[in-house]
Amino acid sequence: MSQNRQPLVTIIVPSFNQGRFIRETLDSILHQDYRPMEVLVLDGNSSDQTVTVLQSYGDCPELRWWSEPDEGVADAVNKGLQRANGDIIGIQSSDDVYVPGALRRAVEAFCEDSALGLMYGDVEYIDEHSQVLSREVLEPFDLGRYLGRLTYIPQPTAFFRASVAAAVGGWREEVGYAADADFWMRIAVGHKVRKLDGLMGRYRYHEEQRDTQKSRICRDWERAIKDLLAKDALDSRVRPWARMGIHLARYKYFAQSGWRERTWHLYRAALCNPRALTHPAFPKRELLPGREPIWNLLSRVKRRLGFAPRRG
Repeated sequence: MSQNRQPLVTIIVPSFNQGRFIRETLDSILHQDYRPMEVLVLDGNSSDQTVTVLQSYGDCPELRWWSEPDEGVADAVNKGLQRANGDIIGIQSSDDVYVPGALRRAVEAFCEDSALGLMYGDVEYIDEHSQVLSREVLEPFDLGRYLGRLTYIPQPTAFFRASVAAAVGGWREEVGYAADADFWMRIAVGHKVRKLDGLMGRYRYHEEQRDTQKSRICRDWERAIKDLLAKDALDSRVRPWARMGIHLARYKYFAQSGWRERTWHLYRAALCNPRALTHPAFPKRELLPGREPIWNLLSRVKRRLGFAPRRG
């Protein structure tokens, strides 16, 4: 297929005060071996060096950017969706990166399967210095396991068809701390999703992340699930997994000190969907009441006695 017949890929980059990372993000896009592409940066009027970095790209024809006040990341993404011209779209955070070949692999997957609405790949985790911390090799996609929080869709590796986004709508501001997950849910309910084998992106851990807002993430995940249940959008096989996911979210995001509440939500998760107990990602060991505080106590004792912390 000649280049001028290749589908246009749009990468939307919502940004706010990530000037120390955004150049690496943009370079990871612009250095991809696939064309044609367009990159849309929606910056929320950053007060750091973000605008200076954006200006340094000069008249790069593939990059367009705006820096203006917005209502948050969901608002920025929706502005990008409205301005996107591509047939295939990715949303990349301004501190995360693609690995080489990611766009080409995504396009190939969509061209091979006209029914495919959303695809994603494996992800690595990096620190603020771009050092790799670990790698996540994900299992094939299953809607029940996704809604049940036994697997997930990494935003730095996900791509979707523009037509699918138009059909389901954009990011919902009312679930702003789980807006990407809510978006994937609404796509997956009515469209084919595929997990592609192989590394496609890197997710960065650092102190300023929204992911530190645990109670809000839990609240918005729960609302997204309850909205699907209320609309009767899930079949009888998937509904127990979705209910389980509410309690696993509470288990994950509840304060570590509240081990009783965490254990209680874990039991409720198991009661909602007993079959999930056979899945390796279900935290079965934590079902033992008191295991968490006992384990923490033993760890403190070992440290005081001079034993090296356990690795891996």
